[in-house]
Amino acid sequence: MALMAVLESDLRALSAEARRRYPAVKDGAEHAILKLRLLSSPSELSQNEDILRIFLMACEVRNVKLSVIGLSCIQKLISHEAVAPSALTEIFSTLKNRYKPIPSSSAAIFAYTNSYLAILIAEHGHEVFHIFSSLQHAEMADESIQLKTLQTILIIFQSRLHPENEDDMAQALGICLRFLENNRSPDSVRNTAAATFRQAVALIFDHVVQTESLPVGKFGSGGHISRTSSVTGDVNRSMNHSESLEHDIASGSLSRETLTKAGKIGLHLLEDLTALAAGGSASWLRVNSLQRTFVLDILEFILSNYVSVFRILVSYQQVLRHQICSLLMTSLRTNAEIEGEAGEPYFRRLVLRSVAHIIRHYSSALITECEVFLSMLVKVTFLDLPLWHRILVLEILRGFCVEARTLRILFQNFDMNPKNTNVVEGMVKALARVVSSVQFQETSEESLTAVAGMFSSKAKGIEWSLENDASNAAVLVASEAHAVTLAIEGLLGVVFTVATLTDEAVDAGELESPRCDYDPSAKCTGKTAVLCISMVDSLWLTILDALSLILSRSQGEAIILEILKGYQAFTQACGVLHAVEPLNSFLASLCKFTINFPNEADRRSSVLQSPGSKRSESSVDMKDTVVLTPKNVQALRTLFNVAHRLHNVLGPSWVLVLETLAALDRAIHSPHATTQEVSTAVSRLTRESSGQYSDFNILSSLNSQLFESSALMHISAVKSLLSALRQLSHQCMVGTSSSFGPTSSQKIGSISFSVERMISILVNNLHRVEPLWDQVVGHFLELADNSNHHLRNIALDALDQSICAVLGSEQFQDNASSRQHGTTEEVETRKAELKSLECAVISSLRILYFSTQSTDVRAGALKILLHVLERCGEKLHYSWPDILEMLRSVADASEKDLVTLGFQSLRVIMNDGLSSIPADCLHVCVDVTGAYSAQKTELNISLTAIGLLWTTTDFIAKGLLHVAAEEKETEILDLHSLPNKMDGEKREEQMFNSFDKVNDQTPSISIVDCDKLLFSVFLLLQKLGADERPEVRNSAVRTLFQTLGSHGHKLSKCMWEDCLWNYIFPTLDRASHMAATSSKDESQGKELGTSGGKAVHMLIHHSRNTAQKQWDETLVLVLGGIARLLRSFFPFLRNLNNFWSGWESLLLFVKNSILNGSKEVALAAINCLQTTVISHSAKGNLPMSYLNTVLDVYEFVLQKSPKYSGAAAGKIKQEILHDLGELYVQAQRMFDDSMYTQLLAIIGLAIKQTMITNENYESEFGHVPPVLRTILEVFPLLSPTEQLSPMWLVLLRDLLQYLPRSDSRTENEEDEAAQPGTSDNISDVNVKTKYDTPNGTAQVSANGAEASSRSSGSITTVTAGVNSHLFAEKLISVLVDLFLQAPAVEKCIIYPEIIQNLSRCMTTRRDNPDSSLWRVAVEAFNRILVDDVSNLSVSGKEDSKISRPARLRFWKEVADVYEIFLVGYCGRALSSNSLSALALNADELLEMSIIDILGDKILKSPIDAPNDILQWLVSTIDRCASRTCSLPVETVELMPAHCSKFSLACLHKLFSLSSFDDEAKNWNMTRAEVSKISITILLSRCEYILNKFFIDEKDLGDRPLPTARLEEIVYVLQELARLNIHSDTAPALPLHPKLKSVLTGEENHNSHPHLLVLFPSFCELVISREYKVRELVQVLLRIITRELALEKISIAG
Repeated sequence: MALMAVLESDLRALSAEARRRYPAVKDGAEHAILKLRLLSSPSELSQNEDILRIFLMACEVRNVKLSVIGLSCIQKLISHEAVAPSALTEIFSTLKNRYKPIPSSSAAIFAYTNSYLAILIAEHGHEVFHIFSSLQHAEMADESIQLKTLQTILIIFQSRLHPENEDDMAQALGICLRFLENNRSPDSVRNTAAATFRQAVALIFDHVVQTESLPVGKFGSGGHISRTSSVTGDVNRSMNHSESLEHDIASGSLSRETLTKAGKIGLHLLEDLTALAAGGSASWLRVNSLQRTFVLDILEFILSNYVSVFRILVSYQQVLRHQICSLLMTSLRTNAEIEGEAGEPYFRRLVLRSVAHIIRHYSSALITECEVFLSMLVKVTFLDLPLWHRILVLEILRGFCVEARTLRILFQNFDMNPKNTNVVEGMVKALARVVSSVQFQETSEESLTAVAGMFSSKAKGIEWSLENDASNAAVLVASEAHAVTLAIEGLLGVVFTVATLTDEAVDAGELESPRCDYDPSAKCTGKTAVLCISMVDSLWLTILDALSLILSRSQGEAIILEILKGYQAFTQACGVLHAVEPLNSFLASLCKFTINFPNEADRRSSVLQSPGSKRSESSVDMKDTVVLTPKNVQALRTLFNVAHRLHNVLGPSWVLVLETLAALDRAIHSPHATTQEVSTAVSRLTRESSGQYSDFNILSSLNSQLFESSALMHISAVKSLLSALRQLSHQCMVGTSSSFGPTSSQKIGSISFSVERMISILVNNLHRVEPLWDQVVGHFLELADNSNHHLRNIALDALDQSICAVLGSEQFQDNASSRQHGTTEEVETRKAELKSLECAVISSLRILYFSTQSTDVRAGALKILLHVLERCGEKLHYSWPDILEMLRSVADASEKDLVTLGFQSLRVIMNDGLSSIPADCLHVCVDVTGAYSAQKTELNISLTAIGLLWTTTDFIAKGLLHVAAEEKETEILDLHSLPNKMDGEKREEQMFNSFDKVNDQTPSISIVDCDKLLFSVFLLLQKLGADERPEVRNSAVRTLFQTLGSHGHKLSKCMWEDCLWNYIFPTLDRASHMAATSSKDESQGKELGTSGGKAVHMLIHHSRNTAQKQWDETLVLVLGGIARLLRSFFPFLRNLNNFWSGWESLLLFVKNSILNGSKEVALAAINCLQTTVISHSAKGNLPMSYLNTVLDVYEFVLQKSPKYSGAAAGKIKQEILHDLGELYVQAQRMFDDSMYTQLLAIIGLAIKQTMITNENYESEFGHVPPVLRTILEVFPLLSPTEQLSPMWLVLLRDLLQYLPRSDSRTENEEDEAAQPGTSDNISDVNVKTKYDTPNGTAQVSANGAEASSRSSGSITTVTAGVNSHLFAEKLISVLVDLFLQAPAVEKCIIYPEIIQNLSRCMTTRRDNPDSSLWRVAVEAFNRILVDDVSNLSVSGKEDSKISRPARLRFWKEVADVYEIFLVGYCGRALSSNSLSALALNADELLEMSIIDILGDKILKSPIDAPNDILQWLVSTIDRCASRTCSLPVETVELMPAHCSKFSLACLHKLFSLSSFDDEAKNWNMTRAEVSKISITILLSRCEYILNKFFIDEKDLGDRPLPTARLEEIVYVLQELARLNIHSDTAPALPLHPKLKSVLTGEENHNSHPHLLVLFPSFCELVISREYKVRELVQVLLRIITRELALEKISIAG
């Protein structure tokens, strides 16, 4: 409906426009409108001719507007298919008649009119101008109508009205051509006419293709292919745009001779165009002439785009063969001067392009014609024609070369056909000739630079072409560089075409891919493959010469890259095609451009040109200088690409590649290598840190990646590569041992390169290493046998890396992890392969070691073995026999370095690899370790090897071989869970029985294996224990016993018996024998050198400077080991057969060792016994018989004098005594009275011997002898247990006998001889003996009779004369400590003896006041009394077991000591010259402490002392207080100050004992009694002091009294004023009964009745001269007045 509306609108416009001048048109339009309204679709319009006729009528009218409307409406109808085909003739007729172009005669008239126009304008002015404008407007309107007409014709061709009639077609095309050939037509009309005609031709031929049912879309456009940025891109695009019809037309099924109407129209058109192109007329089109270039362009378009028309339709093919080819041949001729249009470059280009299309698309059908064309084109390159002409030809030839399909067809049709000319070879040679001609030109360098510039521009997307440099379509100003560029691109096109065709052959399966395995015997039979091989054989040499020339002379990056791409493509193609000679030639040529090593001439010239002073330096720098240009870098990259691509097919050609890569490797690692950007060589550090040297890193990475990619190669290719590396290495090995300098260095560098790359290949092919191993390692072994040490080192390092890499691979890891899995056939096969590989790998080391006598090589082999064991030892399984055999032979070597290296490997095996060694190889390991232990080359190795034997036993004993560990652990856990109440001995026996049970449960073969291995180790250790080197045998002894101690619980009884009688005791006997029989001569140490012509020896310590001392050291170790075994396994061992005999022999050996051996041996023997007894006595595992034997041994040893004396003997005694104390502490439960008495007797014997042998020791050295010090340490440990309670008296009396004794008894001792009564719990004997024995000891019981005889019988004579004050001082503290620990009954019995002995020690102050004995005794005395009083205070009552007479005896002894010591030795002036003021002060404080304890602790405490003892003690204090007042005045001044202080202190104690404080809470009966006694004594003493003072003051007259007396009287008066007495104390005052009754009746605890007693004395002192005395007396009198209530009362009161 939209079309109808538009048409109606156009008809109304048409009617309106024609209303005035064209009424017919107006009426027709209105009539058409009416009809149009009756129609509804385009099909109805096509059936109604009235609508179309009114538009044609409008077109026929000579009116522009009407014509435009009419043409527009006709176009709309045609576009909407509203025109019937039958109306097409009428339409063309209308267009032809109405719009005829202006004839040429009319054009002349218009020209005359224009000339005359100027005159008219001058004469008539504006009128003429108006007329002219109208004419111009008409002409312009006519132009628009012409364009509209051309547009209408094109719409007709594009619609379904496409002319099927030859006349209509000719008429339509003729209209276009007439517009085109009319010179008066505007340019826009002519251009539109040309485009319309071109498009009409295309539509006509498209219609031909359609109606003839020809293939469509299969051939591509085929026009001129524009050049891309690279030749490779051109080749690829040509392949995409080219499809061959050979298969379709080969059978002739597509060729046809008959034509449809459309085909005939096309044929007429083609014939007319050919005629016009030849300069003739077109009969069918009725055109006399047309521009030839335009027609040629149309023909070129038809030839390139409608190939199927010419290939299938015979008529067309005939026109092509006879007319078009003739035309082109004629146009190509260059033997005559070309004039006119045919000589223009554009015309020549069109001709050449047409020829190119014929050759490209129709060469198969036009063999002869194409051969002629090609020959003519090739010939042009030789002729002396304009450069632009040759360039055009070169462009055509280049196009053929870059089109793989075209070049393929040409080569197949011509070069491979013996009847035809080798046109492709000729083309290539022509191009190569153009390339090579550049070197003969005078401006060759400039041309080459220009060529490089063109390639660079092309790489950037800027293409240089003829049109760019043409001006006004004139002769092209071409460049020789452009010609060379085209020739190079053509050659590269051939190269890439060959590569492309080769890839096609590979894809088609005609050739094996280079990734596949290479089969040299395979023949190429495929069509494409044969074609490629023929092309390579025919062209490679020509291409190589041309490309190598340009590559050598060019420096531009783009051209170099392009040429190297060609090298790469052609080389890869040769490799795929197996063309060995071209492959090697291209590779050799490529390698020449990789590394620029300066030749000798360059070096010499550089040296000559350098200054003389720098000549040597310059020569050094230049000899290794390598400059890598960008060309070199790109060439190397190309080489890497080729090698990666062809690694499977290079085969022997690898040598060429490897030589270059070796040179590259030297350059990379050369400190003088640099890139072209840096003019001078720089250091490696600078080079590595600079970004401009990234090329080195990239090349190095590529170099490595090439060999890493060997994992992707086929095994045969890898072998070829390895063979090439080996060949390269062999070439360089010649002369390396004799030549020196750079040449030798380069050869070694190449060998190093080969070796490194072999390692890289091996590492990257670990999954298939076995077939490669022999080839690689064989070469390494050859290098290792070379005389050059550098090569040997390289080979050893390589072998090390290779072996470790193989053994560290995953397959060995998998093997190690899967050994325990079940076996299948595949697993067994895999294991067999691994076994073969592992043995092959390790055998290379064995071969290397045994096949050479060179120490360096052998050392290298051992180092490799060490590395292997460290890194991969746990993965080995099958090669251990070879390894151990090799290490065993090393142990016997004389070279120290070899032995050291071999032992390092053994240590790795024994420490980390035992678990991975097969069971049948363990005994070999033990033997090898023993060999290293016994070798004499290196001492440290022997010692360490012995330690490895311990590791071996540890491994064996842990049950890592065959013992069932889980069962054993279960048994052990059950043992630990036994009840705690089980006896220790039984528990240990059960443990060993359980281990026997575990061993019995394991397979017998496992037990036998373990036993054999252990005994083999024990046997080795026993043999080494007799080694002449003390360090070795000592280490062996230690290891033997440490092994047994660590794993003895895993041995059975049978094994223990074997160990005891075959290894332990024989070792002890041999060591003892050697210690007794070895030389005692001093031996010299190792010689260190000479000094002054004399040898200088290493100093040896005196303890081991003889063979005997060294064997003593070994014997000590044996004894220590036995001690550890007995300590750990005694409960188990004593149940073995004949163990008691072994024990007795051990005791006998201990006795002899102590008495006859050295000090060290004796101490070790003692420790052996002691350790055993101490360890098991506390646990109850030691039978009594064993303990008795130990005590007997100690007693026997002390009774016998050893062969040595002095400090050594003392040390032995000390050790024995110390062990006795420790023995008693640990075994107290086992001791009875007899054993305890024996123990004391042994200690007493030691004291006796020490006092006899060290009689003057204390006076000489000033301290106690060491033995006695040890005894003092032991005595505190001997506290009897509860079951040995009677032994306390024996122990304490033994201690008392060592205290100093007086020569005669004192008188009061005789009076005290009467025995006090005892309780029923204490026997009379116990008390009686204390006084019967002269030394104060007593027999405790009948059981102690023997003890008394032992402890005192032999010592009495000694102790009677003991005067060892230092020992006594130390002993007193021990005695008191033990006494305080004793039970109460024993303490009560021994109290008097303790007090008496302490008293004797205290009285030594008179004879030796400087000694500390009396001080210690005083402190001990104080401790005992304080402890006793404290116990009484705590208990509050007497112990029923202690009798009253015993306590009375104790208090008498105490009172006696106080009286003797306080009165006789305290507060007196004793002579001492050696005591310092500090010591004197300490003595004074000690005296004060005695009186303080007596006054404050004893007399104020609730003690059980009777009143007479209390009276005695208070009187003693009073006697001490009377010192100052009892002396004459004359002598008081001579008394020392401390004496008066002591007197005052005693006086103060009297006041303290008499006084009472209301706040006192400790008042008791004893305290009250003491207060009564002390107040009486105190008042008497005060009265005496007051009266004495009054008398002395009176006698002295005016003379002053001594200060001491004044202080005394003042103190007394002051204390009397402060003294308060208890009401219970007042009755004891000596007062009148009446007065006493009055005072006692008052219950006032603050009363002072005691002052009344002294009232007369106070009255006398009122007149004293001393003011202080008078004042104090007044105070006292006032107190008395207050006591008597005599204060003044007021009279008033």
